Amino acid sequence: MSRSAVSRFNLASMLLFLATMSCEAHLTPEYYANSCPQALSAIRTAVRSAIARERRMAASIIRLHFHDCFVQGCDASLLLKDGKGIISEQNARQNFQSARGFEVIDSIKAAVEEACPGVVSCADVLALAARDSSVYVGGPTWTVKLGRRDSTTANKDLAEQNLPIATNDDLDKLISLFDRQGLSVKDMVALSGAHTIGQARCITFRGRIYNETNIDSGFAKTRSRRCPSSPVVGNNTLAPLDLVTPNSFDNNYYKNLLTNKGLLHSDQVLFNGGPTDGIVRLYSNHQAAFFSDFADAMVKMGDICPLVGSAGEVRKICSATN
Repeated sequence: MSRSAVSRFNLASMLLFLATMSCEAHLTPEYYANSCPQALSAIRTAVRSAIARERRMAASIIRLHFHDCFVQGCDASLLLKDGKGIISEQNARQNFQSARGFEVIDSIKAAVEEACPGVVSCADVLALAARDSSVYVGGPTWTVKLGRRDSTTANKDLAEQNLPIATNDDLDKLISLFDRQGLSVKDMVALSGAHTIGQARCITFRGRIYNETNIDSGFAKTRSRRCPSSPVVGNNTLAPLDLVTPNSFDNNYYKNLLTNKGLLHSDQVLFNGGPTDGIVRLYSNHQAAFFSDFADAMVKMGDICPLVGSAGEVRKICSATN
């Protein structure tokens, strides 16, 4: 091996080592115990108020946390709007005109800033808000580890590479995307259960209800009433992801999959004769198992490559760098 090749190899090894170290950063639930002891209660109160005004907001906040963590780690990069040197991840295909709730996170952050200026990061606000959203609508709780800092960058291209595409990703693709983040197949199926709440736009399920065969005909007909086949009409019309209990966090999502009533293509592939069928059956019969695995997976997801120490910053407002 030439000297230049050795140098390139050593540089690559060092970069990999540094990346690994940053992804193994230590977080702790007690991070704000002294610096901002009222932070958790302030966030919880604000989350409850937001969901009381609009029940759908619970799903939107959980989704924001997921879409943030899958792109350069849980660093609140998703919350940054277009600005100097920043092309927002909100412009990525998987987020554009779809990701929502940013104004709620901004208001929560403002409340925390009033109590403890410059202390609590937007990344931690989002992680806590996701947990509190689950609890408010009847879902599981978990201990949120804290100490993340906020990025000063965003990566739209990486968002488009790392986030699932609900309209056409097959099971192998989904498994690969989650594996890239250190999440197992079981984690993937459990986290997908967040679709037990929330709504989807017609444009995201039109292809499924009109073109796919592994769908209950009555269910497809019901959904087609407000989602015409024309690609230029009704794109933003909403339908609940779970037709049975759309506002409650439960295991009906998996029961729907057993009867081919998954609304999104990326939902139904979890139960379509593949290796995840058994996990879907388990969760459809045992809500406690789903809740336990969902909580564990949310903790794992929250550990994806956080910025800590002097890396990044603690933003004053979540939509812009300081």
